[in-house]
Amino acid sequence: MEINQVVGTLYCTRRIQGLEHCALRVLKDRRGKLLVATDPVGTRPGNWVFTVSGSAGRYAMGNPDILTDLSIGGIIDDWAPEIVAQPAPAPATTSNSGMGEQPVPQTTDRARAA
Repeated sequence: MEINQVVGTLYCTRRIQGLEHCALRVLKDRRGKLLVATDPVGTRPGNWVFTVSGSAGRYAMGNPDILTDLSIGGIIDDWAPEIVAQPAPAPATTSNSGMGEQPVPQTTDRARAA
């Protein structure tokens, strides 16, 4: 499963059998790549969604005969992508004469005062 953002609806008047009555959405992944997914949940542009891919995408549509390999599994109600995307701060390290980097012990104000 992956998290993507809905950027629009894909309109197609002629479709192959197995996709006749499926809503199609254009999604953008975290790298900016555009994807097309079937939408069984009724998303709108701007929604953050999680997607299911492969054969699970067909089952997410409720019918394994639907020809898709990417479906929207749900709309994310509360998520802050700008917070999730930030890497955790790395612990301070010091070199120990060729033995690799070792974590620097953190001291508290109380330990410094003693």
